[in-house]
Amino acid sequence: MSHRTRVKICGITRVEDALAAAHAGADAIGLVFYPPSPRHVTLTQAREIVASLPPFVSVVTLFVNAAPQFVEDVIAQLRPALLQFHGDETPQDCTRYAYPYIRAARMREGLDLLDFASRFSTSQALVLDTDQPGYGGGGEVFDWSRIPANVALPLVLSGGLHAANVTPAIRRVRPWAVDVSSGVEASKGIKSAQRIAEFIAAVRAADL
Repeated sequence: MSHRTRVKICGITRVEDALAAAHAGADAIGLVFYPPSPRHVTLTQAREIVASLPPFVSVVTLFVNAAPQFVEDVIAQLRPALLQFHGDETPQDCTRYAYPYIRAARMREGLDLLDFASRFSTSQALVLDTDQPGYGGGGEVFDWSRIPANVALPLVLSGGLHAANVTPAIRRVRPWAVDVSSGVEASKGIKSAQRIAEFIAAVRAADL
């Protein structure tokens, strides 16, 4: 029985993009609460997007070194499925909310992913992203051969994925899920329904 690779469309800023992701078959959408990002949303925008979603599409809220009170406000108002910590958060920073979370690992040279996974053992998964300025969404791929085979947590492959490279990426890495943002955009922060559909079709092709 083949594994169905899950798909998260991150950096959603508009209701129509959330609906395009849902109707194309995305398992989750990501909302970015990081003001320097071109994909940043306010809580007001986020509430509107979440309210528009059909059932069985998970909401993941992404933070970069956010103030704890703000994270608590997001949890209270949105009740997301998962928190995603994408900055320099410690294990204690991630567990203080007693809420399910995933942790991003920026795949810089010298990162010991096995040690990282053991330190964040309470995480639901590790999001493997390219190490670059700006904490993600830069459209650059990292060297997948640097991923060890025996990581103890589920892996979410991210970083520079798009419809043309996600099939070989999945066949090479066999992650639990893939996470895409800039690879399905018409412009920064604005998704393309066609590119989302093409990306998810390419994921399905890899699962065959």
